Amino acid sequence: MTMKRTYILILTALTAIVMVAQTPTAMLDKCVAAINAGGGVTANYSVTTGQGTSTGTIAMQGNKFRIISNDAKCWYDGKTQWSWSPLTGEVNITAPTAEELQLTNPLAAAAHFKANFNMKKAKAKTAKTYVIRLKPKKKDNIKTLWLYFDENTSLLRTARFEMNDNSVYTVKITGYKHKSLPSSTFTFDKSLVPAGTQTVDLR
Repeated sequence: MTMKRTYILILTALTAIVMVAQTPTAMLDKCVAAINAGGGVTANYSVTTGQGTSTGTIAMQGNKFRIISNDAKCWYDGKTQWSWSPLTGEVNITAPTAEELQLTNPLAAAAHFKANFNMKKAKAKTAKTYVIRLKPKKKDNIKTLWLYFDENTSLLRTARFEMNDNSVYTVKITGYKHKSLPSSTFTFDKSLVPAGTQTVDLR
């Protein structure tokens, strides 16, 4: 094999790798890998709806997660989930199914998107941003979902949910910090809910 032919084959292979890495599915996989890098990750988030904006923090490590805000608190240790809401004023203990986890666990959501949505790369308005447009394969409350990733880190920065009732939900994630988190991070912490809060075991 000539040097010229070898060089062409190498360039072709590199081009193919770059193209594969830029598919929506590959970007979701890269995001999951980036979240798991270093053991765990914490971040700040905000959710904006027509009723206003709520903020909180999220921690993730493997299939475990914790979400803390004034509107809701949720812990999942890989088997058991504890959820608190000011609307109910109680902590519900459940053993969520894989389908239920897709609604709360960002890592499980990535698998849900790949299985249940048609994904297409969309044009980004800013540099170093990778945008995916998702449309549900079957009838769903979501009309269109837009995911915005930082191409430098592969981490999700913004998710915009456009619903069939014309409402819009925008989630922004900032301040990612990678660090190993103790297992206690993902189990119920009674100091984070009002004293005397009732616990209801629904398992």
